[in-house]
Amino acid sequence: MKLSTKLAAGAGLALFAALPAWAQDAAPAATVDKGDTAWMMTSTILVLMMILPGLALFYGGLARTKNMLSVMTQIGAVAALAMLVWVMWGYTMAFGPDYTSGLSNVISNFDKLFLKGVTPASQAATFTAGVEIPEYVFISFQMTFAAITIALVLGSVVERIKFSAVMVFALVWLTIVYFPIAHMVWAASGLFFKMGALDFAGGTVVHINAGVSALVLALLLGKRLGYPTERMAPHSLTLTMVGTGLLWVGWFGFNAGSALEANGSAALAMINTFVATASAGLFWMLAERFSGHKGSALGFCSGIIAGLVAVTPAAGNSGPFGAIVLGAIASIVCFVFVTVVKPKLGYDDSLDAFGIHGIGGMVGAIGTAVVYAPSLGGPGAADYDMGAKLLVQIEAVVTTIVWAGVGTAIAYFVAKAVTGGRVAPQVEVEGLDLGEHGERAYNY
Repeated sequence: MKLSTKLAAGAGLALFAALPAWAQDAAPAATVDKGDTAWMMTSTILVLMMILPGLALFYGGLARTKNMLSVMTQIGAVAALAMLVWVMWGYTMAFGPDYTSGLSNVISNFDKLFLKGVTPASQAATFTAGVEIPEYVFISFQMTFAAITIALVLGSVVERIKFSAVMVFALVWLTIVYFPIAHMVWAASGLFFKMGALDFAGGTVVHINAGVSALVLALLLGKRLGYPTERMAPHSLTLTMVGTGLLWVGWFGFNAGSALEANGSAALAMINTFVATASAGLFWMLAERFSGHKGSALGFCSGIIAGLVAVTPAAGNSGPFGAIVLGAIASIVCFVFVTVVKPKLGYDDSLDAFGIHGIGGMVGAIGTAVVYAPSLGGPGAADYDMGAKLLVQIEAVVTTIVWAGVGTAIAYFVAKAVTGGRVAPQVEVEGLDLGEHGERAYNY
């Protein structure tokens, strides 16, 4: 079966599995659609904006003053590293030609190492037969997903991890964790794609993957000095709010761009990204109120991110009202994990990467099987079997949890052996801005 035909047939399962359509396999009538190409180039830039400056400001504002620049530098540096690794060997591992053996369920082969054979004339299939986009655009779009995923992981360990450890960890983690999971869920030959897993834009690949890895990394690295008795409040909720807004805007490229075309599927993802997020932001503040606290700016920002995370796998797999409910539920569940479960268990997830991305991703991935039902306004077929799809979603979630957990442990111990892992106590007290980078975010 030709790749373009195969991917069009599989679009209803996971609208993100476009693979390169090599010249010898492309249908004679296939042409590059300039409108779709322009939309995908725009979406790619929007996802970059999510990282720099979006995530950098969001995470940086949540850190203490003495660590602001270190947080932003770590995020920028790992994103840049991910981009280079992606074009060297990440793309071919995730979306290259298939192995002839069962290994193709987990990774692709290395025939496209260093983008071998890719030219401006190379095309990648969309989900409409005969309509394609330049392969370089598809490579770039996927590259930004790898970059933001590793950056998200760092939210759990800021203010205490060495910059050198961050870079070594990122190199190993991307290779053994991100690229295989991306292939399993999004590539047409991947294990969970073939099983019919629904992940429109990265509930498992990005958010569960990053969130679980963040938790494991935080546990292995240990708590910050003074946690939880010392006050460690965000130094600038103003910057966090700005970062939240940039993340929300950029997320339209993340979600609507995952349709790979400027069409009705992208429009559905767009409206769901609006309403699920709005619902989650308000419900987090309601949860604060019902728990005896004032509705806060931090709570609003946290709810916005929780809603964005939860709707990511459901963006094109839900009706708008299903997305509203999914955002509300995810917000409440994440609120409980951040404010109740985390303090009781005592782990130091600095910026709640696990509590929001990990837990929100799980709620979203499993909930997608529910909101996909046509009876609830979803795009599923009339004979949609919710029970069977729930089982598939749970299997994908569990596999991602285990794979990410084991892979993160391996990556951490490699980084620790090479760099030592954690900064010296005096550097942690002084702040990583000065101790690791020799500069301050603010000079008074």
